[in-house]
Amino acid sequence: MSEGKKMTSSRRHHLKSLMLQIAASWIEQEKKDIEAAKEAYVAENCPAPDLSGDQNALMEICKKLSQVIDKIDEARYDVEAKVQKADKEIADLKLKVVELAGVKKPALKKVRMSADAMLQALLGSKHKVTMDLRANLKQVKKEVKEESTEAVGDWRKNIEDKADRKKMFETS
Repeated sequence: MSEGKKMTSSRRHHLKSLMLQIAASWIEQEKKDIEAAKEAYVAENCPAPDLSGDQNALMEICKKLSQVIDKIDEARYDVEAKVQKADKEIADLKLKVVELAGVKKPALKKVRMSADAMLQALLGSKHKVTMDLRANLKQVKKEVKEESTEAVGDWRKNIEDKADRKKMFETS
């Protein structure tokens, strides 16, 4: 198909359902094949015991069966041990791959948080610490300059003083 043409959703859904039906039939066929293989193996390797005989012959058959079961159990145990060892090696190798790849640290986000909220997050809710910095500051009282009423008396004198100051800046 070209890049411009896209499959319709109904067509895609139809194809997907067909694929699922085919896969389901394959799984069923595979289960039947496995079951047939099991039955063939049992028929080949485990013939039906001959139970026609006296008690000593039956006891001998039971001893042989228990010996065969013990051998199979030992083989099963060995295979389980190998599988566990292989699983452990796989897990170790996965850890090494992660270590070699390195952990990418995400970019830190700017968070606005008060000092009280930070302390509460660090220390937990059971510690109640307040960081009211303004409460710890000393109170400083401004001294109010009391201007004498005599200095305010003649306003013309003040203007003349300021005029002299203005002349001083203009000359320099």
